[in-house]
Order: sequence, then C-alpha cells, then structure tokens
Amino acid sequence: MKKPTAEERRHRCTRKRRYRSQGDALDAALLAGVERHRTAYLCPLCGLWHLSGKQAGGS
Repeated sequence: MKKPTAEERRHRCTRKRRYRSQGDALDAALLAGVERHRTAYLCPLCGLWHLSGKQAGGS
C-alpha cells in the first residue's frame, strides 16, 4: 500500500472533527457512547486533536 500524498493527508484531517484538547476529544467519545472504540491523537497537520477508530488499549 502506498503512502498517502500530502493532499490526501490534508483531506483526511479536514473531514474530521477537531478538538482543542485530548480531554475534549475523549469527552465527546464518552457522550457519543463510543469511548471504548475510540482513541484521541494529536494531528501533526492542524495541531488539534482528532478521534481515531482504533480501539484504545488494543482490546
């Protein structure tokens, strides 16, 4: 699988909801009832936090 281009990475970032802090992102997941299925990560493109579909803790 090839690496995404800069434009593809930017497009992925802009499609996602952005949060000011990791806590804000995880609170949003908790409110949505999906906290066990999401983890927050700091985006290297925008410098804000996004939620990932990868499970936290690997289980």
